[in-house]
Amino acid sequence: MSGSVAVNPDDQEVAAGREREQLEGSIPSLATEEEIRAAFEQAFDYRGDVTLTLKDGRSINGYVFDRRSGSTLADSAVRVIPANERTKLTIPYSDIAALAFTGRDTAAGKTFEAWVKKYKEKKAAGEKNIAIHPEALD
Repeated sequence: MSGSVAVNPDDQEVAAGREREQLEGSIPSLATEEEIRAAFEQAFDYRGDVTLTLKDGRSINGYVFDRRSGSTLADSAVRVIPANERTKLTIPYSDIAALAFTGRDTAAGKTFEAWVKKYKEKKAAGEKNIAIHPEALD
């Protein structure tokens, strides 16, 4: 085998994962600087689209792939790939009036722990040649 190593899930130590908040459909408060910074950390961890409403009235729906935290909100920015586009936008936190978690979180429930649990359930049921494949992303 060219560099691949077989891993037996029965031999894996499973550490507790980080609890993920259910953010889909939520609209966080952006009233204080602390809330704004926390919301964009959540948006960065989220694996679905968000909708940003800018202070000039424009609305951008897309995926947050990066964020930069500066000393002020004007120096801090979120980087977004708008839905159905190949462009990348950098938007200062100070230009954003609202944030909504509008898309489905494609990573929800897809932890390594969930994979091992599914494997062990199939093994306990007596299945042979267990193959658990990742779910297709929409």
